[in-house]
Amino acid sequence: MEQQNNNEPIIITVGRQIGSGGRVIAKMLAEEFHCDFYDKEILNLAAKQSGFSEKFFEQNDEQKGFLKSIFQFHLPFTGGGSTFYDNTFSQESLYKFQSDAIFEAAKKGNCVFVGRTADYILRDCKRKVDIFITANLDQRIQRVCQRHQFDRKTARKYIHDKEEVRATYYNYYTGKTWGHSESYDLCVNSSLLGIEETERFIVEFIRKRLTIDK
Repeated sequence: MEQQNNNEPIIITVGRQIGSGGRVIAKMLAEEFHCDFYDKEILNLAAKQSGFSEKFFEQNDEQKGFLKSIFQFHLPFTGGGSTFYDNTFSQESLYKFQSDAIFEAAKKGNCVFVGRTADYILRDCKRKVDIFITANLDQRIQRVCQRHQFDRKTARKYIHDKEEVRATYYNYYTGKTWGHSESYDLCVNSSLLGIEETERFIVEFIRKRLTIDK
């Protein structure tokens, strides 16, 4: 096993299928390893560093394509004034702001990142584990139905559409394939053990992978 530098922060990245319980598990991992937790929180950091409003980042979160605000003629800067849309601004610029925010967060200490290609952005970090969490489709549909009050048909379409966008975003910026085992250190189906036991399984894997004592 590769020798780890225990002075370096612990970095855990969690990719997840919609309805897999991945975010819940990521939050539990953050508590277990005393990590700062970043999901949509990273959008707030990116907004502060870039000067754009957090809403602008939320509108374009984990998406590859035309900026959603492109037809509004004004970019929603947090500052005053009436700055017009700059043709040099692009989705790649937005991604760069977000990447910088992830880098800065990772410098501060132990972190868990959910999605947003953090596994790729932080690929040179030595003390890092990349996890991907899946679940059986039927269970994912049930969770989405409960969360959004959808019927099963709507929930299935929601999952398909959202994951297609998420995969396109991940594949474009990383050159890897979203959800494929070769893109991560560990892929696990949360339907097999349930949320709590899946989290415990991942904890043991991380401890062994990074040689962390209990």
